[in-house]
Amino acid sequence: MKKSTLFIFGFVFLSLLMISCQKERNKLVNSWKVTNVEAKKTLSDSIKNVILSKGNLKFSKDGKVTGFLDVELNGTYALNKGGKNLIIKDEVGTPYPFTSTIDKEQLVLDGEDMTLTLDKN
Repeated sequence: MKKSTLFIFGFVFLSLLMISCQKERNKLVNSWKVTNVEAKKTLSDSIKNVILSKGNLKFSKDGKVTGFLDVELNGTYALNKGGKNLIIKDEVGTPYPFTSTIDKEQLVLDGEDMTLTLDKN
């Protein structure tokens, strides 16, 4: 009896976690424009200006991301921890992890080198 109760509890917990991640993923699927860059390490003004003027990301339902930060990006993404952790992988599979905050109109990506604020296009 205890094992079946534990199994049911585990199943319900995992289902809720998956629903939560899917809900956050739906908020993320859109086109986003970089509106603010806060450097944590040395970042030249010219690179910061390029990111601010050209920076954008487009997330699709099938787990793909395209856009431009300091270079063109064509890769994949995954949301973990209920939408609080976003990992973007570039064309060669290099992972770029971010702590993410997603709401209806704004996306904040807090990475190792910088924090990016993006607004919905």
